[in-house]
Amino acid sequence: MKTALLFGSTGLVGGHVLNQLIQNNNYSKIKIFVRSSTEINASKIEVIKIDFNNLDKHAEDIKGHECFFCIGTTKKNSPNKSEYQKIELDIPKKIAQIAKSNLVKSFFFVSSGYANPKSAGDYLKFKGLVEEEIKNLNFDKIGIMRPSFLLGKRKEERVGEKFGIIIFKLITPILIGPFRKMRPIGSEKVAKAMIKLANGNFNQNVFESNEIEDLVG
Repeated sequence: MKTALLFGSTGLVGGHVLNQLIQNNNYSKIKIFVRSSTEINASKIEVIKIDFNNLDKHAEDIKGHECFFCIGTTKKNSPNKSEYQKIELDIPKKIAQIAKSNLVKSFFFVSSGYANPKSAGDYLKFKGLVEEEIKNLNFDKIGIMRPSFLLGKRKEERVGEKFGIIIFKLITPILIGPFRKMRPIGSEKVAKAMIKLANGNFNQNVFESNEIEDLVG
């Protein structure tokens, strides 16, 4: 039986990861790391209130078999550039480093399609830099998810993203071949793929949207 570490349990993908971990008999404990109190409750769950400004203080808590990182933000929610960088780059890198030092075997990360450490845009650049760090840490198993537009019920509306999803849904039938990775994908499928990777043997560690879709069917 395994212990899972989950960051972002109330998010679009993380919420589905949590539900699937609860239902999966391979896990006896799920540590969820939250900034404030939560009403989430299940016998498997251990809620850990964490100070993301002082992650070293929580190093002893970041111990288990597998780490699922599903935290993300937007420029709208984090307009301060340094705050945005902290959430999208500094925090995931630090958590991955602590997890590795604590001998966590596997790390699963929700990145983005077209993530690239050399990108001119901060979002794709930061995602790419986190991917590089995770790979360099050489976990026994890595699962980097690169979804295109994520489908699912959000707590907040993102007008630009909502418009983009409508457009991509309309053009999905012509997104074939190398363009399949641009197709929108359900957040629940991304979560399902992460759990499947955690409990199977795969040679691949980076999955584009279409590959996530193929993985879970």
